[in-house]
Amino acid sequence: MILGWSEGFHDAAACVIDYDGNIVFASHSERFSGNKHEKFISPELKEYIDNNFAITEYAFFEKPLLKKTRQLFAGQYKTVFSKRPLAWKPTKTFHHHKSHAAASFQTSGYQEAAAVVIDSIGEWDTTSIWKCSYKNGWSVNYEKMWSETYPRSIGLWYTALTHFVGLRPLDEEYIFMGMAAYGRSNTKLQSLLLDLLRKSYNLHKGILGKEARALSVFSKNDIAYNAQVVLEGNLEPIFAKALTYSDNIVYGGGVALNCVANSKLYEQCKEKLWIFPNPGDAGGALGAAAQAHGGPLWWKDPFLGYDIKPSKPIEQLAKDVVSIIQLEGMCGVASGKAEYGPRALGNRSLLADPRGEAVQDLVNTVKRRQKFRPFAPCILEEHAKNHFIPAYKSPYMQMVVQCTDKNLPAITHKDGSSRLQTVSIDDDNIFRHILEEWYKRTGCPVLLNTSLNIRGEPMVNTIEDASRFQTKYKVKVIS
Repeated sequence: MILGWSEGFHDAAACVIDYDGNIVFASHSERFSGNKHEKFISPELKEYIDNNFAITEYAFFEKPLLKKTRQLFAGQYKTVFSKRPLAWKPTKTFHHHKSHAAASFQTSGYQEAAAVVIDSIGEWDTTSIWKCSYKNGWSVNYEKMWSETYPRSIGLWYTALTHFVGLRPLDEEYIFMGMAAYGRSNTKLQSLLLDLLRKSYNLHKGILGKEARALSVFSKNDIAYNAQVVLEGNLEPIFAKALTYSDNIVYGGGVALNCVANSKLYEQCKEKLWIFPNPGDAGGALGAAAQAHGGPLWWKDPFLGYDIKPSKPIEQLAKDVVSIIQLEGMCGVASGKAEYGPRALGNRSLLADPRGEAVQDLVNTVKRRQKFRPFAPCILEEHAKNHFIPAYKSPYMQMVVQCTDKNLPAITHKDGSSRLQTVSIDDDNIFRHILEEWYKRTGCPVLLNTSLNIRGEPMVNTIEDASRFQTKYKVKVIS
């Protein structure tokens, strides 16, 4: 079997695939260590992999020595001279952006595509476009067609702004994105933000000096709104360039988590856009394994992590969950294999009735989140057109749409948008059964879905984690 892994910056992860292209296991290190955004492979995850899989190839997601040349250039001397060894000795190493491209392309089902990668930084690349194809339907080939390099970085710029408004960088960019709904357009502010992006100075240290003073006169919400405008304006020509290489586009890198921008990109690409569900550095682990494998991977869904075996038939578990939601307003689910990616999609979820005015505050209180933040809706796919426009298939919460149902306040943002998850009739899993049971009892095909964790903590992973969550936060968790 082949092991791919990523570590050293943030969100370390590991992925195991077999030589037939099956993804056998994939998990974030944080789920095993309990430390949010764990940057190294934890001893617990390493032991789990070493004890459960017969690994013959070890693939690392980036080129460590090449990365150190950029860190020296950036003055990150403490990082450069860090003595911590990698968790395993790699037999192969790959370029960071190429690993993102591989994770996206080799799970896409396309025979050829253009891959767009946009993140904070790899070794030197910050944005890149790749032509991807298979020779004879099997042997994968990547050709880099265009790139931008450090220090100009859309990802670093967005992260620096996240930090500037008082949020945690490399963690709470999604909150910064959500704040945009409360801001107003300001052309002067957009000009300042665009100048900051184009100046290409070292944003690792944050926004300082005269740039910080110029931004400080604007509200945090207005900075968030106008940053989103500038971001989308910079993504559009990059994707236009990619479309000159292929009609099929695959997308990876941390910026691909911006679901507001993704909605516009989906339209620009005429719906021929595959966004890998774990596009950040954790997904690079799969990209490294994919390159070592050399051919297409058989992607089914992101349920690839630690497995909690159901205590009952899933039909009965679904009935139990719905009964608890009807009685108490919410219920946790920790059953089956954990999601590989940053979003809970039904196996490690906290579910609630989205219809009441008080639900949003109730769940935000349990999760220790800011009161202004809405939650995502999950819906039986066949009913999406009756509640959301456009009714895209969105199984991984990667895009926002407009909610047309005024009876769902807990999953509707200030601007009327919702980060939608659609659940297909072909998904024979506990989540599909829960939604079907909920619809049968209430006539509502929608539930509120958020991750089974507390702000600042990783998602529940094991049955012991689920038990601790239930005891500490007084919310029932079904497994």
